[in-house]
Amino acid sequence: MDVVSDAISAVRIGRPSSNRVRVSGSWSTELAPYDGAGFHVVLRGACRLLAEDGTTLTLSAGDAVLLPHGAGHVLADAEADEAALGRAVPFEHWLTGSAPPPDRSGAREVELLCGKYRLDRSRVHPLMAELPQVVHLPTRVGSHPELRAAIDLLGRELGEQRPGACSAVPSLLDLLLVYMIRSWLAGSAGGAWPGVLTDPVAAAALRALHSEPAAPWTNDRLAAEVGVSRATLARRFTTLVGRPPMGYLTWWRLTFAATLLRDTQDPLAAIARRVGYGTPYALSHAFGREFGTTPGRYRAASGQAGQG
Repeated sequence: MDVVSDAISAVRIGRPSSNRVRVSGSWSTELAPYDGAGFHVVLRGACRLLAEDGTTLTLSAGDAVLLPHGAGHVLADAEADEAALGRAVPFEHWLTGSAPPPDRSGAREVELLCGKYRLDRSRVHPLMAELPQVVHLPTRVGSHPELRAAIDLLGRELGEQRPGACSAVPSLLDLLLVYMIRSWLAGSAGGAWPGVLTDPVAAAALRALHSEPAAPWTNDRLAAEVGVSRATLARRFTTLVGRPPMGYLTWWRLTFAATLLRDTQDPLAAIARRVGYGTPYALSHAFGREFGTTPGRYRAASGQAGQG
């Protein structure tokens, strides 16, 4: 596994949900804060997004927006004034059909793909935590080709309702999340993690730790794997990642164990072996220090949350 995939899998729970919405004329709708990540893709037309942190965006066809921390926001037609924004109706009304009907003339028609990813906030990887409140990925010729392709495929699946769409759409939505985060990493001018993943020393060390978390890593062994001195590894890794290599490894092993407890029925002994602990007792002791609960109670609570 790589760092981005692991960071996403650690927090993703359940299946993403999405709705294709077609509106026209004057409209505005409000989406409440959500314990997950929201996204919008403009399939046709233009609209505005106003986030609770004050971010205001004008979105055009092909634009994608990710709200990775579930921030509340308003969507409105591109020409909405303050009065129209003040009359924003809850988004759920659009889904139940109780919102005002679209303008029959089709004026300023907008087609949107709106959706949510369910996330477990108890173990957020620092890469995910660093994402801004609003990630705007505007459509530009030649930019983010994979993201553009995923958006096109989603539009076709949702528009044509072909056989197998019920399987294809959730998979494409998962792919969309990966591509949105990847596109942000490639284009971000700030933040630590875009730099971490392009630094040859830190990135190589992270790849090694994530590929084999159960290996008997030491600072010397990891430095030899990366091809630098122990002092260089410690300095570069700690400066960029924010904690020393073995400290990060311990945190990731326990985070990975929590993911396995949530997503599998593997016995604790098997999980302990997969994450580098010699015995279930050793894992339970370390897990309790990190999460303040036992693995068994954590698994039970995660199962109940996953059913919600």
